[in-house]
Parts: sequence; C-alpha cells; structure tokens
Amino acid sequence: MSGPRSRALYQRALRLLPGGVNSPVRAFGTVGGTPVFMDHGRGSHLWDVDGREYLDYVCSWGPLILGHAYPAVEEAICKAVARGTTFGAPTAAEVELAELIGEAYPSVEMLRMVNSGTEATVSAVRLARAYTGRDKIIKFAGCWHGHVDGLLVKAGSSGWQYAAADSAGVPAAYARETLVAQYNDLNSVENLLAQYPDQVAAVIVEPVAANMGVIPPEKGFLEGLRTVADRSGALLIFDEVITGFRLAWGGAQERYGVRADLTTLGKIIGGGFPVGAYGGPAEIMQQVAPLGKMVQAGTLSGNPVAMAAGAATLRSLRQLNPYAEMQRRAQQLAQGLQTGAQQHGVTATVNQVGSLLTLFFASGPIRSAGDLERVSRNRYAAFFHAMLDQGIALPPSHLEAWFLSAVHTEEEIDQTLEAAEGALAAAAEV
Repeated sequence: MSGPRSRALYQRALRLLPGGVNSPVRAFGTVGGTPVFMDHGRGSHLWDVDGREYLDYVCSWGPLILGHAYPAVEEAICKAVARGTTFGAPTAAEVELAELIGEAYPSVEMLRMVNSGTEATVSAVRLARAYTGRDKIIKFAGCWHGHVDGLLVKAGSSGWQYAAADSAGVPAAYARETLVAQYNDLNSVENLLAQYPDQVAAVIVEPVAANMGVIPPEKGFLEGLRTVADRSGALLIFDEVITGFRLAWGGAQERYGVRADLTTLGKIIGGGFPVGAYGGPAEIMQQVAPLGKMVQAGTLSGNPVAMAAGAATLRSLRQLNPYAEMQRRAQQLAQGLQTGAQQHGVTATVNQVGSLLTLFFASGPIRSAGDLERVSRNRYAAFFHAMLDQGIALPPSHLEAWFLSAVHTEEEIDQTLEAAEGALAAAAEV
C-alpha cells in the first residue's frame, strides 16, 4: 500500500496529468490502488517519498541493467553536464556511442540517434517504405513498438490493459496499411505476404516479445522470418528496444544468430536517459537525410549527456559481461516462482529469457497473444500488492516483463522467493 505522501502527490497529479501519470502503465490501472511515488534509487533498490525501501524488478522498464546510480555512469553524466547539456551540433560522444553499438551489432553499419524507442521504430518503418517503395507493414499481435500511429494495432499491454488495442486518433486508412500476424506462427506471415504480393515494406517484430509479458520465439521462428522476408523483398526489422544489450552484448541477434535488416534500439543505450537509435546496412541508411530523401530530424538527437550515459553503460557491460550470471539468477527466480505456485495450488506459468521473465497466472504454454485471454489479472493484482507490501517492486501489470539487473544478488533472489510464498498464498485465495 502506498504511503501518505504518495497518496497526496497522486491527488495533486490527478489535477494536472491525465490519470495522474506520464505513462499509462504507471497508473496501477490493472492492479488497483494508488501509485507509489519514488524518491531515489541505488543499486537494485528504490526508496519512495515516504522513506520505504523496495527491491526493484522494474529497473525503469529495462534501461537500468547496471542498477540505479551505477558509479561509472553517474561519473560520466556529471562530467558531461559540467561541459553543457546540449549544443545542437555534433559531439564526440555521439560518435563514440555509435561505434560501440556498431561493434556489438555487425548488422548495423550506420545508425541515426533519436530520443526514444518510439522515434526509432517510426523512423525505421518510414525508412523501410522509402527503401522498398512499398506501403504495408506486418506486425504481430501483442508486440509493442511505441505509440506510433501505424503500429497501434493489436499492440501490447499498454493498450490492452485499458481495453484499447487500437488507439483513438489513428486514421482508419493509415491503420489499414498495418497487417497483423500471430507471434510464433510463421504461416500467418506467409499468408499475409501471399495475400499482398510486392506490397509489404517490412516485417517488424520484437525478437523476444516483452510487452505482452515475456514470450520467447520458438525454434525456427526468427530464422523463418528471415527467410520469408528475403523471399518477398520485405525488410526484416528487429525491435530491440528492450532486448538490445540485455540478452547479450549483441542483443537478440547475437543470442539467436539471426540478422535483421534494420534494428531499433533504446533503453539501455541511454543509460537511464531518453534515447533511441535505428540502424542497418549503409545501403539502406544512406536513404536518410541529408544523404537521401527520407526525412527525419530532432533538435536533441545525440544529446551529449545521454550519449555519455549510454557509452559508459555499454563500456561497463563489455567489461563486466554479466549476461550468464544474470540469466542464472533469473532462472533461479523463475524456477522458484513456478515451484511455489505448484505448492500453493496456483495455476501459473513462468516464461524467462535471459534476465527477462514474467509470471503468468494461467496454464501454459504461453506462446502468443491468443494465450493471454486466460491469464488472471485479479490473481496478479493480489500477488503484486502482497509483494509490494513486503518491499518487492514489480511491474504494475500482469502483462509486462520483470527486469533483473547485474547488481541483483543471489541473496536478493532468495529474499524475493521468500516474499513470494505469502504473495502466492494471497493469489490462491482469489
């Protein structure tokens, strides 16, 4: 339960911000109650405005893979701010970050920095259309690619939790250019490509779905997308805003060995600041202005403070190489939750990939958007609040990913599983 200062702030916020928040999932819409207002973080822990401490599995929805206020990142930010916050001119920092990304992603020969994952995906889609001369896009039900007009069709949890799979304000004619396939169903993609021959500019996918909860790609699915995209002349876009630098140094493309034509990045590459990027082979990226006719620009793109934070984060990840250890701890947490649910007689399925996981209160397998209809929102709400009361901060939605950081310890995983015992008992009563 939120404390008195959080509740007072929320009442003030309700008068000023739609729903009292600046992003819908923060509103506790699917779990009920009043949002907790945070004050500061350090390592794997957060403290709210009432002084209460939490073990954090949200990690700002993924960017904080090194935890809160990581010393090397903090130092880089302070040095950058001391030199000035923005210039509207090129800086060395944006070149350094671009080089680090290119080192990790061989498929990214050139890239353009933007200010969010949404900007990255809207730009990548526009570029795919410019390069191919085609208009239609294939996306997957449940995959979220930011609040892009043409991609707010069967989007992920940010839309679903408010019963708004399609957003108001999106022209129907524009939405018709988006074709929807089923995740982990290659036949659904092939059928659309056959139905609209030579009309599809790109297939865009989260290589590991993480916005309808975590759903891994089944064996052969990503490889199959590569094959059918090549056969049809469509580009393959991997939205690695979440998976980039999280599943491996080279993201999902390294983990699964599948190359994308265009890659979108965000979250981790900003080290906690608003950043996005899209990139690919030079032949495609040379379509972007000023080299080509595909227009995309941004006053704060390549912001030097964000570039410094991102470069410090990536350098630290390259040095630490924490991926195997993060996966081991995530597996420990996933297995403990699955075992605990069975012991309490609670039907549950835990999906886990690398340092991402989701506890679904439903029988498995959970492999696509259609399986989410049987997930119990009410059981998750009971579980969420019971965990929050014990100082464990989880995503306030039953269809979101949990994020582990490199600084979560084995003892903290044990602490989480101990808290889950009581929370699963609470869920069992729903």
